[in-house]
Amino acid sequence: MKNILVINAGSSSLKYQLIDIDTETVIAKGLCERIGIDGSMLTYKPASGDKVEIQKDMPNHEVAIKMVLDILTDAKVGVIKDMSEIAAVGHRMVHGGEKFSGSVIINDDVIAAMEECIPLGPLHNPANLMGIAGCQAALPNTPMVGVFDTAWGQGMEPSHFMYALPYELYKQYGVRRYGFHGTSHKYVTGRALKLLGDPNAKVITCHLGNGSSISCSVAGVCVDTSMGLTPLEGLPMGTRCGSIDPAILPYLMKRMNITAAEMDTIMNKKSGSTCSCMP
Repeated sequence: MKNILVINAGSSSLKYQLIDIDTETVIAKGLCERIGIDGSMLTYKPASGDKVEIQKDMPNHEVAIKMVLDILTDAKVGVIKDMSEIAAVGHRMVHGGEKFSGSVIINDDVIAAMEECIPLGPLHNPANLMGIAGCQAALPNTPMVGVFDTAWGQGMEPSHFMYALPYELYKQYGVRRYGFHGTSHKYVTGRALKLLGDPNAKVITCHLGNGSSISCSVAGVCVDTSMGLTPLEGLPMGTRCGSIDPAILPYLMKRMNITAAEMDTIMNKKSGSTCSCMP
């Protein structure tokens, strides 16, 4: 039996699942909440057992990972005897820029490349890197794999990923459409092709939730996507405005006398379907 620990690290949270890769079943899953914030809590749910909640300070992701491993191997509620039963750890990575077109074994070069992409993913990449560091500290001899949300969009041609902006902005700052939710779109596309029995089919996939995006593919290769440089572009979402007239930004910043960071908060956290935008 080979067990894979899957980690999705956010800025103050960490979702996890332990999966038996031979049977493709979830053995246990849970969530670490409010990492680095008062009121930290770990939630743990084994496949055959009751949910467990533990309130304990988690000052950083390394402590959170340690708590996850401790409860997975706990004598009473754990599902494995020790950490040697974890064959590998998979990390959901949000922004790999143009550096990654597929999943990779995590090494020093990959970590350095992820650090270079922090300006493109300032909210997600630091948290992803903290999740990796926490796992490496607790499981130093276990292979780690990075699975990138942006890898799917690397199939697009320049005519679809380039913005109508000066070309030097792309060359110097990487301003282009990357696309997100790639792991979801790739999986759903693969399932659709299999069910259709046509590996060359044209497929439109919809990832709908608090964050939403649409992608289209030909023969399993992404040709276009609704999300852009960041996950803000495209469909209106739970708290994100989606695509709007770009002139709205300088107009509101001037009229409201607010900073770029404050404008970013409005668009990402105070807009979308949850805002009071309807009379």
